[in-house]
Amino acid sequence: MRPLLLLAPLALLVAGCGVAEPSEERATDEAREVARTVGERLYGQRPRTADEAGREAAGMEGVEVMRVDGTSSQDGDGLELVVRTSGTAFNSTFDIEEVTVRRCFAVRVAPWSEWREKPRDVDCPDSLPLVFGPPPEPPRLPERELRAKLPRVPEGGRADEAEVRRVIAALDMDPEIRSEVKAEDGRVGVLLLVPGDGFGPQDCLLARVGPGEREVWVPPRIQRMRGEAGCTVSNALHPAPPPH
Repeated sequence: MRPLLLLAPLALLVAGCGVAEPSEERATDEAREVARTVGERLYGQRPRTADEAGREAAGMEGVEVMRVDGTSSQDGDGLELVVRTSGTAFNSTFDIEEVTVRRCFAVRVAPWSEWREKPRDVDCPDSLPLVFGPPPEPPRLPERELRAKLPRVPEGGRADEAEVRRVIAALDMDPEIRSEVKAEDGRVGVLLLVPGDGFGPQDCLLARVGPGEREVWVPPRIQRMRGEAGCTVSNALHPAPPPH
């Protein structure tokens, strides 16, 4: 009976070692979770270029972007980002100090990507992390110039659509800005729009000219969101009430 009792502590120790997860493996799991958050941040149908996806991922805490394959999330196989993250773990039974690892993972960015998709383990490139410059500024809408040049219409008169169109054509605008002009009941509405990605708020400017009125304004942000009609020439002629 005594030999069996002596073997019991040894058996418990062996069993304990068998179920204990090595600290390096736990630290790697933590690094993988950081990489998974990159996929969560970039998940969805929103189109992204390689620069846009890389810049957004590189701005996340604890994430280095090592490589971006592909040109757009919507083209071909989409984008694949190779990111480097780190994780730490400590097991007081086996470790003298905290274990830290740096690992690389491939994150897929495409319309068919799954939510919380597990990043794929990959070898880290020998190169340095990519550096992304600031995002390009959107074209400036000529609010001040439009307000100064729109014609005034006296009470009892009618706005001249052709004159308003000449004013719009004479503005020194970025070619990316789209314009729309519409006449209705003696008034003329104007829309100047910077085409967006269909997900964030649109950048637009509205104006209306009519008897005794001349207004130029930017709709509230909520009205410029996807699915709203804030950035339309109809909203210039018939403005939606301000949000509460």
